[in-house]
Amino acid sequence: MHIVSWNVNGIRAAQRKGFLSWLADAQPDIVALQEIKAQREQVDEALRKPAGYQAIWDSAKRKGYSGVLLYSKPRPLSIQCGLDVVEYDSEGRTIIAEYEDFTLIAAYFPNGGNDHSRVPFKLAYCEDFQKKCDALRKAGHSLVICGDINTAHQEIDLARPKQNQKTTGFLPIERAWVNRFTEAGYVDIFRERNPDLTGAYSWWSMRSGARAKNIGWRIDAFYITPDLRERVIDAQIHADVQGSDHCPISLTLRDG
Repeated sequence: MHIVSWNVNGIRAAQRKGFLSWLADAQPDIVALQEIKAQREQVDEALRKPAGYQAIWDSAKRKGYSGVLLYSKPRPLSIQCGLDVVEYDSEGRTIIAEYEDFTLIAAYFPNGGNDHSRVPFKLAYCEDFQKKCDALRKAGHSLVICGDINTAHQEIDLARPKQNQKTTGFLPIERAWVNRFTEAGYVDIFRERNPDLTGAYSWWSMRSGARAKNIGWRIDAFYITPDLRERVIDAQIHADVQGSDHCPISLTLRDG
């Protein structure tokens, strides 16, 4: 089972930059996309339902904003869009898809804003997101959680930690939630498998040639529940794939 997560920064823009060619070549089993910035009726048939995939849309009510999309070869047993909290759900941030042997939660966490005005909203989403994860675990679900978390957890996860102590995405209060999430047993599988790897980033500012210089942040991640550890074959960041200011990340699992 090969799962990819990618903030495409606009699905229509990504299409113009070769997204569908990448999809046809890579052929992941499941693709979780964030920040699609489109509603289903705004895109062509090739994006509405690529060959071989079921498409599950959770678009924001506001056009051109946020939104998540799941392309899946295996048919989920059940699907839930949102966390049952209207403030988040109107922004299209969460898809929960139950499969035979795990449940996938694909999410686009809010950005705190340059002026930090959305940090309280972001933290409220984080808390309710964890409550949902905890409830699913309590009900016996093995979880694969992926998406744009919008927070770099530790100094190793961004190129310039000292300069960004007061930047949303690296605020102590945001990082403290990631601490609580991982301490609750959700495993950042890329970092667990690459504990000392520096320069591994998934997002780069579009200014000042940051990507070419690899001045980036690792704010996209896969988290798993510990029971899935033994099934993990690989967890990668695909920094060579263009088409967005983020790059795809992937998780490969053995069959359960």
